[in-house]
Amino acid sequence: MSNPVEFSSFYTLLNAIKEGDEEKIDTLNKLLGQYKTGELAKSFLEELGQLYIFIGVDELYKYTNQQNIKNIGAIDKEGWETLSEENEADLPKYLANEMVKYFQQNKISSILATKWNVREREVKKHTTQMARYVVEGILDVLE
Repeated sequence: MSNPVEFSSFYTLLNAIKEGDEEKIDTLNKLLGQYKTGELAKSFLEELGQLYIFIGVDELYKYTNQQNIKNIGAIDKEGWETLSEENEADLPKYLANEMVKYFQQNKISSILATKWNVREREVKKHTTQMARYVVEGILDVLE
């Protein structure tokens, strides 16, 4: 049984940048690079969550067509509605779908199962739940 995973320190960092602490942008970018490779993970669940955070932030940038978390956090309701129409999906659904699509296309279940010596079905079992968990965290920061 794996230990629970949580990413509050990441979301705290993201929120600080949203609130205007631009000095932390380099820290964010470095951390996202580490999350992409899974080098900081202590379990397959943590690595999956870190990868989903990387994908989620990357796709957030694509969805909004900008890479400034402070500006993204300042988007009003009408702005989000416009983005939803332009992207043909609400942000939560878009982010979760992109995470799961990346997971499937890149055979992440096989990679993580081999790396962490767990059954592939155990990894697959957490695919959607982890996507929802990460999307919820990103959305909480943006609100």
